[in-house]
Formats: sequence, structure tokens, C-alpha cells
Amino acid sequence: MVDVRPAVVAFGGGHGLSASLSALRRVTDRLTAVVTVADDGGSSGRLRDELGCLPPGDLRMALAALCGDDESGRTWADVLQYRFVSPGPLGDHAIGNLLIAGLWERLGDPVAGLDMVARLLGCTGRVLPMASVPLDIEAEVIGVSPDRPDEVSSVRGQARVAKTTGEVCSVRLIPQDPPASPESVEAVLDADWVVLGPGSWFTSVIPHLLVPQLAEAIQATTAKRILVLNLEPAEETAGFSAAKHIELLADHAPKLRLDVVLADSAFASDDPHLVAWADSLGADLAVADLAARDGSPRHDPLRLASAYAEIMGV
Repeated sequence: MVDVRPAVVAFGGGHGLSASLSALRRVTDRLTAVVTVADDGGSSGRLRDELGCLPPGDLRMALAALCGDDESGRTWADVLQYRFVSPGPLGDHAIGNLLIAGLWERLGDPVAGLDMVARLLGCTGRVLPMASVPLDIEAEVIGVSPDRPDEVSSVRGQARVAKTTGEVCSVRLIPQDPPASPESVEAVLDADWVVLGPGSWFTSVIPHLLVPQLAEAIQATTAKRILVLNLEPAEETAGFSAAKHIELLADHAPKLRLDVVLADSAFASDDPHLVAWADSLGADLAVADLAARDGSPRHDPLRLASAYAEIMGV
């Protein structure tokens, strides 16, 4: 029998990618997560500085989202996410970060280490880094200093960019031409669907389009491309409309074409320009009620899964 389940590659990092993966695993088991590697804060930043490795935190979260749906899988997901509570050197380190970093040192290959963790956890799908080297994000930000609201400043580091009080205008990667993970490029070229977002726009979504080999693969693939908007503007994009999010994506990746823009009905309803901006990138606009029922600004995995299934014809 021919396997009709789609091969899907999901891009992002942090909680946004985790939500997307939690939904996509209900649609297909032919799933690859391509994860940003620019985190420089917290446990990931400390391990990155000490060991010179890729930051493992966002990769850990993606693995946890893909853990098996049985009791063992859920237990492993909790263990992976658990953080030590200690005033000493282990304080705030996640167990999963230490496991991943240890396997990288032992095997000497980030992808082999992630694949081993995935097998250990019984993950649905594969988790890959978007680049083969750790990256830095540098942003051009207006109004960092309240005394000079019109001044443009450079802010470097994902943690600092994510928390800046100014308005982020653009971001770039350092190094500017990083080597893409070959496995991630291959996955994109072999995919049926590519999913960008949701997530922190400047530090989790746009960076994938700034890795030249990965951007070229996204443009060249025969896969259909979905952009998933956040539920509301927050932090890096506070005050930005839904259409502005698409405009920012187009500014950073002028050659990008999309097939579908998926937006939550509440966020989309307030933006008369959203349809036009989606159309400018070649995309149809799909609108659905995607928010969690507890009122928090999180995507509900079941609602998001339903939207993915309808769009993909599963």
C-alpha cells in the first residue's frame, strides 16, 4: 500500500515550534523539525560558551514535543524538560540539554546525537539543526534608549533581541553565510509540505530564511509552503499587525513564495490588509479558530492539527 501521509518539514524554535510539532504529529509521522541554533541565554547559552557546541535548548523542546504518546514517552518528555534546582553549577540546566551535549561530545556529530536521543525517546519524526555551527543574531533596533527614541542601534544576541524594549527593524546572522545542515536541506527538497512559524518572528522564524543554502532549498523545493502566524503580536513584534508580520518576512526573503498563510480568526479579523499581503507572496489566506481555550496566547494543538489536516488534505 502506498503511504499517503505527507512528508512535512517544520521550521522554528522554542514554544512556537513545539506547538506546531504537537499538532503536526497528529497529522503525519513523516515529520522533520528544523530548529534554530542561535540561542545564547540560559542553560543553552552556558553550554554553548563552555563546550563550544550548538545550543541544545530549542532542539530539546522539539524532541520533547515529538516524544511517544504512551506513558513511557510522556515520562521521557518530562525528564527531558526537567531543570535542576540548585545554587551550584547545575542550577537551571535542563536534563535534556546535558544529555544532548554529552552525546555530541561522545559521538562528535550533532545529527547522530539528536537521532540517538530521538530513538531513545521513541519520537515521531526527526529533529535537525538548521545550521552546522552555532549562530548569533544581530538586530537593528529603533528606540533602545528612551532618551533617543529615533536612534537606530545594533543589538546582538538572541536573548537580548528577544527582550529589547525598542522596535526591531531587521535581523541578520553572524556569520552571515553559515553552512546549513546538509540533512535539513535534503529534508526540505524531499518534503511535500514546509511549515514556517509560529514563533518569535525575528529570532525563531526569519533566521531560517537567512541561511543561504536553506533559503535556496525552501525556494527550490516542490513542497507547498505554509506560513503560520502567531495568535497576537508580542515582545519582538509588539504592536505589529498580522500583515506587518508577512511584510517583515518578505523584507528579509524577497524571493520567498508561499502557498498558504494560516491565521487565527481573532488576529486576522482586525487586519484589512492581510489578504493583500498573503496574495503578494502567492498565498491563499486560511483563517481558523486556533487559540487555546484557557485564554492564553498559545495555539491549541488539536485545533491547529485540524487546520493542518484540512489544508494538507489528510
